[in-house]
Amino acid sequence: MSLFGGIISISNISTLLFVVFAVLVGGYALGRITVKGISLGDAGVFIIALLAGALCFHVDPEGALLFSGSSKPFDFTSGLTLIESFGLVLFVTSVGFIAGPKFFGNFKRNFKSYVLLGLIIICAGGLAAAGCIGLGEVIGYGGAIEDQDGFVAMIVGLLSGSLTSTPAFSAAKATVDAQYQALVSVGHGIAYIFGVIGVVLFVQIIPKLTKADMDAERAKLVVKEDGEKKAFTGKLFEIDHMGIAAFSLAAILGTIIGQIKIPLSSAGLSGTCFSLTTTGGCLLVSLILGHFSRIGKVNIMPAQSTLKLFRELGLVLFLVGAGIPGGAEFVENFDIMYFVYGIIMTIVPLIIGYLFAKYVLKLSLLNNLGSITGGMTSTPALGTLIGVAKTEDVASAYAATYPIALIAVVLISQLLIIVF
Repeated sequence: MSLFGGIISISNISTLLFVVFAVLVGGYALGRITVKGISLGDAGVFIIALLAGALCFHVDPEGALLFSGSSKPFDFTSGLTLIESFGLVLFVTSVGFIAGPKFFGNFKRNFKSYVLLGLIIICAGGLAAAGCIGLGEVIGYGGAIEDQDGFVAMIVGLLSGSLTSTPAFSAAKATVDAQYQALVSVGHGIAYIFGVIGVVLFVQIIPKLTKADMDAERAKLVVKEDGEKKAFTGKLFEIDHMGIAAFSLAAILGTIIGQIKIPLSSAGLSGTCFSLTTTGGCLLVSLILGHFSRIGKVNIMPAQSTLKLFRELGLVLFLVGAGIPGGAEFVENFDIMYFVYGIIMTIVPLIIGYLFAKYVLKLSLLNNLGSITGGMTSTPALGTLIGVAKTEDVASAYAATYPIALIAVVLISQLLIIVF
């Protein structure tokens, strides 16, 4: 990358860092713009990342992500994937530690509600996807797709993107024929954009539409810490005062657990498998460590200041890492009808999930919205909801519903491929 007529030349790694920090500055500035109390917040980073991907990067015929201003082609895919994955680990591990002390008490009290809501949201998304398949057969598949199998692959990709679910995306690619895997990727990229922005806006709009008293809603959300923890009158040993070592331990164990594969077909490990992925593994381990908070005399709970910093940093790094490739792929593969299908598959589960939680499960507003962010597997929306609610306690509802939705969306994606 060259600046000022070639006077300044930047290496590929420095180019990547330059773009990341530039996106963060622009994204935070955009996120601060508020219209009638509604703002993009951290999702502003995602919007700027999309624009950076669309304007500054392009995808070559081999699928490499190239910086448009560079004279020497260099694939930035791996670097951005690393940033995305690192950000996601920081975010979900922080959420797990924050939610851990109150998670199991909350989960025990609302177990049936969380399971039902997670299933309802994903099933609603699956039914919306099936409806889009039926509609496509009536009005035509659109784009360059000429057969039903290709169209189903596209729709399943759209479903994983509309629910921002990487495990569903991976499972769908593994299930379709090799010739249709690229269509799954295209669909995921097209729907992912509204999948992020739609849920972020939803969790801000609903409290305003319902004219909710947020002080009263926060009071309803308060859950006592789990059980009677045995008092420890001595001083706990801390490996480091910020708790980065304990945080790293959770990330290590979570990564290992996330790679355990559970076969979903008779073909065993050579066929379709389910795993918690690094995201689910880190969330599970940090919830458990956060619940116990110590091992013997060793403190394994990071400082709250560390968790809040890592949560915010992780979220925006994830948005940058996902947004830049998404912007480039969106430009390359955009089709208006597929974008509309993706919107349908985001909005339908949101509305059905919210109404079911409110009128059938009788969940309080913040428990409702927290569960929806988990049911939609929406990491950015949780970050926004914490800001709207002004309490970390909403993370417990997200953490409780997320695993149910994670498993259900993988199974629904594969079911759609098999049925259609």
